[in-house]
Amino acid sequence: MKHKLGADTVLAAYHPEISHTELDQFLEFIDFFLEETENSLGIVNPTPQIIVMIQIMRSHLRGRLDTPSSLIAASGLTRGTGHRLVVSMIEDGSIIKRKRTASGKSFSLHPSPTLIRSWLQYMRRMNSLLGLSFGAYENIDYFYGASYLSSASISPLPVMREKLPLPDKLRILIHADPTFLAMHKLKRQFEMHFGVEISVHALSLDRLRDEILENAQRRNSKYDIVSCDVCWMEELIDADAILAIDSTDSPETKDYQDFHDAALSTVLRGNALYGLPVQTVPELLIYRKDLLKESGLLPPQTLDNLMNTAATLNDPANSICGICWNGARGTPVGTTFALIMADFGQPILNLPRTANGFSNTDLASEQLRLMLDSSEALNAAEFLLELLDYSPANVLQMSWYERARCYAAGEAAMAYCYTQILPMIEGQSDSPAKGNTGYLLHPSIEGVPQIAPLGGWNLCVPSNLKVARFQAAKIALQTFTSAAASKLYIEHGSQVSSRFSVCDDPAVAHGRPIIAIVDRMARNEQLQTWPRPAVPSLSQLISIIGEEIHAMLMRNKNPRAALMSAQIRCEKLI
Repeated sequence: MKHKLGADTVLAAYHPEISHTELDQFLEFIDFFLEETENSLGIVNPTPQIIVMIQIMRSHLRGRLDTPSSLIAASGLTRGTGHRLVVSMIEDGSIIKRKRTASGKSFSLHPSPTLIRSWLQYMRRMNSLLGLSFGAYENIDYFYGASYLSSASISPLPVMREKLPLPDKLRILIHADPTFLAMHKLKRQFEMHFGVEISVHALSLDRLRDEILENAQRRNSKYDIVSCDVCWMEELIDADAILAIDSTDSPETKDYQDFHDAALSTVLRGNALYGLPVQTVPELLIYRKDLLKESGLLPPQTLDNLMNTAATLNDPANSICGICWNGARGTPVGTTFALIMADFGQPILNLPRTANGFSNTDLASEQLRLMLDSSEALNAAEFLLELLDYSPANVLQMSWYERARCYAAGEAAMAYCYTQILPMIEGQSDSPAKGNTGYLLHPSIEGVPQIAPLGGWNLCVPSNLKVARFQAAKIALQTFTSAAASKLYIEHGSQVSSRFSVCDDPAVAHGRPIIAIVDRMARNEQLQTWPRPAVPSLSQLISIIGEEIHAMLMRNKNPRAALMSAQIRCEKLI
């Protein structure tokens, strides 16, 4: 029996939130529906305006440009009639007409923000009507997998009404990781949005930092936008390598408040913004829920729990180790040590305490003193030595990607892992960890609050960029870090966002539990930057610590000797 409710009642109760893919599928459905109407009922071309709307909306979602000729051809009308239809849709605001050349003789056509919103609303209403008509009212995932939730969905990114004011390409320097690779996959759509070509140059982590610093020495920057690790910010600001793009007193203040507080703090110096966050990337402890359940274990909350769990689940006979982590010489194991030391309650520097941990900005000279001679440093070193017994044989060659691959292959019961690498696990269909992974804050010693050490990336403007290019670079940077763009990255493989609104979007959260988990951590102020303090020499400090800790793990030095050597070398550097 049909439910005796009107469509408006259904819409008031349930609001389906829609991803870009679902909207594209819906447009295809309407296209097929019209074709079937013609074939079955003999009604030829009943609604040319809808056909034109479908064409221009699908082109927009797929990163294709439409011209008057392509829309007239899609309409099925004669040239003159089709032309008048397209002109009327431009005049009523359904279609945006944008110049492709300076003369204005060539232009492209795009759906207006109003038309995009109208189609989203149309899909929502059709969702409800179809569910009502076919008795699927209780099935809240009935149509195209859309979720009927109360929050508002973020609309697709509309095109700019005017082309980005650049005489040539938009030039971007990025890091090769899942979010930035997702950006690269969307290159055509962003080119359509801006109306200019985009040139993308991707480098590895250490090479990227070197290139940003080398670029700062050039007379004019090779890049309009550069991606910067959050822990490089102080170094790059001090080196005059990046430019303040705005302030918290600007008209965009309300939009900036949408960023996670910890993420925004990485670009703020006073009230000046030296870029915008594009990723919030905490390191978490991830674990196999099935293996813990089979052994009757609870997820570890303390470092003692972690060691006991790793020992219990370590099963070399079945090629499963207890835990994998960054053990490779230099930056990888140096980072691991700094984060484990934080789990013992002490950062690697003598940072001032705050109500919520430690401060790592505006530091006095005594607060830059290394703390490698502390009891917490010794405890962290000895903890890593013990953890070796339950780790892969090649752990001392492991860095960020190797540890994720080890866990994804089912060769480790637990792993420390940055969330930006989770697509390697959750996106691998044959991985025993896919859909079977739990996520935790870093376990800590008793009495020390658990946190998630924050990494991530900011998009910045080089300080030696030509003045004439600055405004275009700022507009592009704001677009790449916008809520609509962040949602696109996630729909194309990323698992991270720096914005509260994106984390709240049901289409984003659906099937991606890590999004809500990290958002909750952000709201609870558990994402912390101080374990990797943003000081100018951090990269070199971490590298030195990593060399000495690696020597200790290779049994070439005892813990005290390794820490003393690291302390002396780092003090000389500072």
